[in-house]
Amino acid sequence: MARMTWIFTPERVDTPDATSLRRDYYGDVASSYWKRPATEAEIDEGLTDDGVELLTPPTGQFLVARHDGRAAGCGGVLLLEGERAELTRVFLRRDFRGKGGADALLTRLEDAARELGARRMVLNTRLDLVEARALYTRNGYGEIPAYCSGPYMDIWYGKEL
Repeated sequence: MARMTWIFTPERVDTPDATSLRRDYYGDVASSYWKRPATEAEIDEGLTDDGVELLTPPTGQFLVARHDGRAAGCGGVLLLEGERAELTRVFLRRDFRGKGGADALLTRLEDAARELGARRMVLNTRLDLVEARALYTRNGYGEIPAYCSGPYMDIWYGKEL
């Protein structure tokens, strides 16, 4: 049996794979929040003016994760002030979960943040996103005081890089 491999590459946020992954990410987190499937119109609205254009050097980076060549996930880092970077849009499609990609994606995102000059990674998430919170804590992220606010933020994490 051939071994399936993960590859993580920087990619523009407007490529077909990146766009599809961003739509799936938003649909997944919005559906979880609303406890019903998000509509295409709601996904379109959620992605409008979402600041994703900052996820390109020198202000950030966006990575696409591929498993055996198939677009499987994504994530971004956004530089903040004071040598901090924010982890954002970390996502694996359901069919690819449990294959070791989430931890590897997080490691590559941390590497990307270091390459941009960050020394600390921070993030915010919701309490209902249990899988995401487990990913962060098993990779050394600890709860920190809120560094930003918004309607979909319940808990904040940080880690020295």
